[in-house]
Amino acid sequence: MRHGKRGRKLGRTASHKKATMNNLATSLFTHGAIRTTRPKAKELRQGAERLITFAKRGDLHARRMVLRRIRNKVVVSKLFDEIAPSFSDRQGGYTRLLNLGPRRGDATEVCLIELVGSERRADFADTASDAEVQDADAVTEESEAVSEPEEVAAEDQVDEEAEEEPASDDEVVAEAETEVEEKDGEGEEKEK
Repeated sequence: MRHGKRGRKLGRTASHKKATMNNLATSLFTHGAIRTTRPKAKELRQGAERLITFAKRGDLHARRMVLRRIRNKVVVSKLFDEIAPSFSDRQGGYTRLLNLGPRRGDATEVCLIELVGSERRADFADTASDAEVQDADAVTEESEAVSEPEEVAAEDQVDEEAEEEPASDDEVVAEAETEVEEKDGEGEEKEK
């Protein structure tokens, strides 16, 4: 019987599930946001928030407790030095889940789990938010403004080339005769 057994199995053994959650937590703290399936994200949320709470304590025992789950010392330092102080005024709810819809290959529901306070990551979401679209429009307008002077400069160069002295009639006739002679010479060689 399964009485009192909390959490999701995720189709893994206990040790495999523990390793998966540790790796997901490491990726979350490294990148600030990750895309994963909804059940994994819900399970990760509990563990990640507990690790952030340990990091907010900041003492040696808390650091050792976090090192039991996250084996990368650089990520642990980032968690204690950068991430935890940013949540000093918050008593929980350090992560946010955003549903991204079904995955194309197997229709599994996918979520974006990110640390609260970090900007939303457009590279994880399938559709951009309104603010991101406005930012993209502003960048496009700036690039158009920059390209207009380049077009004007290109037109000036064309005008300068046109202003150069045109070739005299004698030079044009001489060039045409040279081309005809070269073609005649090639034709004679082919006949031989």
